[in-house]
Amino acid sequence: MSQTFKMFNLQPFLVEAVSDLGFTVPTPVQEKMIPVIKDGKSVVGQSQTGSGKTHAFLLPIFDGIDPTNHEVQAVITTPSRELAYQIYEAAKQLTSHSSADIRVRNYVGGTDKQRQIDKLQHEQPQIVIGTPGRVLDLIQSQALDIHTAKQFVVDEADMTLDLGFLEDVDKIASRMPEKLQMMVFSATIPDKLRPFLRKYLQNPVIEEIPVKSVISPTIDNWLMSTKGRSKNDLIYKLLTLGEPYLALVFANTKSRVIEIANYLKAQGLKVAVIHGGLQSRERKRVMREVQNLDFQFVVATDLAARGIDIDGVSHVINDGIPEDLDYFIHRVGRTGRKGMSGTAITLYTPDDETQIEALEEMGIKFKPKELRNGEIIDIADRNRRQKRAGHRKVELSGSLEGQINKRKKKVKPGYKRKIQDAISKEQRMERRIKQRQAHRDMKREKKARSERYK
Repeated sequence: MSQTFKMFNLQPFLVEAVSDLGFTVPTPVQEKMIPVIKDGKSVVGQSQTGSGKTHAFLLPIFDGIDPTNHEVQAVITTPSRELAYQIYEAAKQLTSHSSADIRVRNYVGGTDKQRQIDKLQHEQPQIVIGTPGRVLDLIQSQALDIHTAKQFVVDEADMTLDLGFLEDVDKIASRMPEKLQMMVFSATIPDKLRPFLRKYLQNPVIEEIPVKSVISPTIDNWLMSTKGRSKNDLIYKLLTLGEPYLALVFANTKSRVIEIANYLKAQGLKVAVIHGGLQSRERKRVMREVQNLDFQFVVATDLAARGIDIDGVSHVINDGIPEDLDYFIHRVGRTGRKGMSGTAITLYTPDDETQIEALEEMGIKFKPKELRNGEIIDIADRNRRQKRAGHRKVELSGSLEGQINKRKKKVKPGYKRKIQDAISKEQRMERRIKQRQAHRDMKREKKARSERYK
């Protein structure tokens, strides 16, 4: 085992557990967060998906658990069932290496609440993992007793806010002791999240874990226009062009997921479908089959982008660009993990141009591609004509054109530079106006996002 993990002074069973997982060197978020959490400080960790944050909080929590204390000691909430199951599986893997019995329980919607209440009457877990709604439900039913907990993790806080669960998290936190170690992890820190953070976190350690690039350098990131083509047919051809190990197709709505899946099934492909409309038992069954590689193709809403961690995804296809651009990063981040190569393909129409430019401003680089005669070929940058036109002629306001047209054959020194500065200033102003308008448009679209992603 690498000395870098041993330097955390974790209990031997935890070092053994991470070694069994194949972890050798801590990720940046683990390196920064584990010592701080072990020290008992509240933290706000801002890091992207796939950064290793689950073990950044699980390892120090397990390190401090007292197996002889049969009360709730830590609570972890996360906004989706899939994320809860993912954390629960990671926790169970850690407990499997412990000689002492550490009770971890997972509470999510869609499961038998009465059965959970009956079990809680006899025995409280030491670590609680679950979705905010079900955890709060069990607390209000006076079955789950969390007043003894000393640690509270709010995972994927921005998604918790987006899906309307922050109020439930607030009520859960209010039932805990005043001296509480709070750990909040989030890909972004929206303004609407800040009042919650101020309410419960006194002088937290705030760590923003920078990423070397917005998406992994192991991902081949393609951009393909669907102009004049059937999008369903293009997706089918892209999926069957090579031999993907496991391919995810993301769509913005449940109805679009069903439409794509039905088309692919009609072409003879065996396709798994994941969206918010599935019952919990059905979603668990599908996920188990996907992880067992019973399916080569999965069509899903963004529920899968943030909530499901599947090893070996070789291809991701975006049926379109999500309204919330953060979801784009989470989608693409399903492939190219753990140093493996992956291919991400984003399909777009001319209407998506503003969002593509916004992604490029975030530092995401695309390779323009086209499917022609059954082959993927490189094509020129989609903006090449506009760029050339920009060199030939710049559109100016009437006042600036008049200023230029009034020039005499003999001009004062510096006049030309003055004109150029005025042009540059006007162009900057126009860019700012466009950016502000695009930002306002995206904010308006966000209001309907919760419904669209179900």
